[in-house]
Amino acid sequence: MTNLQENTDAPGAPEVDWDAEAAAFDEEPDHGLRDPGTRAAWAARLGSWLPERPADVLDLGCGTGSLSLLAAEQGHRVTGVDASPAMVERARAKLAGRDAVVLHGQAAAPPVGEQRFDVVLVRHVLWTLPRPDRALRHWRDLLRPQGRFVLVEGVWGTVHPVGIPADRLTALLAPLTANIRVERLSDDSVLWGKEVEDERYAVVARV
Repeated sequence: MTNLQENTDAPGAPEVDWDAEAAAFDEEPDHGLRDPGTRAAWAARLGSWLPERPADVLDLGCGTGSLSLLAAEQGHRVTGVDASPAMVERARAKLAGRDAVVLHGQAAAPPVGEQRFDVVLVRHVLWTLPRPDRALRHWRDLLRPQGRFVLVEGVWGTVHPVGIPADRLTALLAPLTANIRVERLSDDSVLWGKEVEDERYAVVARV
């Protein structure tokens, strides 16, 4: 969740200095995946969402690269993108020696040129963007035929909730994809390192 600074117009999305946050970012259980159980839980979910064969994965808002690393360990070729230079630096160190590259850039307009991918992977970033519909359309153009979105999102907070509900995200995806599957994640406390009561989910959508 490292692109909140992209969304200065979105209600409820606070401005965050992610360069300052980078040093402690991995202390959150679902960020650093340092607990073996949490890491294994995310690896299992990711394995079920990504193609079985080696694929080109674009991880947008990759943060320190924890999900990128899991994807690379599963045999995929990974391109990570993050808007924070400090996050990029940590992600590059984490992915050293892997079939992976980490680029500095905005998630909404990743600096990948004409390169195309089999998977666009985004966790806790889409909700921060002022025009998620526009971002999804752009990301769709970065996918190869038969490619897929893997989007992990949610709604956080009770008094002033922020995020993007699953029904809104599936409505945005409907014109772009032929097959949409929603997987609820709130009840899997191992993923988050704690019990959660808010809405957390993944959407896998094939184009």
